[in-house]
Amino acid sequence: GTPRGQLTPARVDRRGVVFCVAMNLEKRYSPSVDPFDDTDVIDQRAPRTLQTTVAIVTALAYLFDAPWLVALMALQLIVGLSFGRRLCLPCVFYFVVLQPRLGEGRIEDSRLPRFANILGMIFLSLASVLLFAGFTAAGWTVTLMVTALASLSALSGICVGCEMYATWARLRGIAIAHY
Repeated sequence: GTPRGQLTPARVDRRGVVFCVAMNLEKRYSPSVDPFDDTDVIDQRAPRTLQTTVAIVTALAYLFDAPWLVALMALQLIVGLSFGRRLCLPCVFYFVVLQPRLGEGRIEDSRLPRFANILGMIFLSLASVLLFAGFTAAGWTVTLMVTALASLSALSGICVGCEMYATWARLRGIAIAHY
């Protein structure tokens, strides 16, 4: 028999399946690329995790009038871009917690989301400076623009910064790798 508390396929109901998938701590697959060492490519879901984090944190910053949260997101982007995915907390969360449970998404060229992150870093840094310098209307306007674009990307997959990079690359004759 099955020890008490363990689920077998015959005893799993819909809620149990969701719980088991969410709580499964065993690695069920081996990714095709190392997310921390193969930085020329990225699982397409990883940037969406970061965009979701940016959208939620900046929205909360606005709702609770907490400009320090905007600065925190700017700092997180600066650290992630400067020191790599190992220090990008949403990236680590995706690669260590979510990806082993959901499986690997489509692998894509990392230059597009990296460019979008650079734009996010620039605009969130600008928003932070404006907010702390007392230009709150301008600071929150910039913040909410980033919130809207991050939300659009997180929810629909339409990344405006990525599309800007792709257009720029086409105009310059730079090939975008497709995997």
